[in-house]
Amino acid sequence: QVQVAESGGGAVQPGGSLRLTCEATSTELSTIHAMAWYRQAPGHQRELVARISSTAAPQYANSVKGRATISKDDAKNTVYLQMNNLKPDDTAIYFCKAEYQHGDSVDNAAWGQGTRVTVSS
Repeated sequence: QVQVAESGGGAVQPGGSLRLTCEATSTELSTIHAMAWYRQAPGHQRELVARISSTAAPQYANSVKGRATISKDDAKNTVYLQMNNLKPDDTAIYFCKAEYQHGDSVDNAAWGQGTRVTVSS
């Protein structure tokens, strides 16, 4: 149906930048209509970071608004998350979620394995 893989995480200093990449693969019967980035740190709930679709303006969590930009390349089924001015609180595993329709089943989701971001001095 749909498979998702994240990459681009790493260890950076506060104030640094990273660009996370989410690559999705799908069959001809599956249509991706939105993709989103979530993050989760130990002891914290998973939270939505950013979401992008073809029918609405991108959404951002207040915690990253002004520092993050989500973009997509439809030809590659790829979504990017550019994060600037990173803070220690941005430390988390970042997951990509693909929302898709498979045949007549409209509400489906596929998650990647996550990519780790560590922000520390």
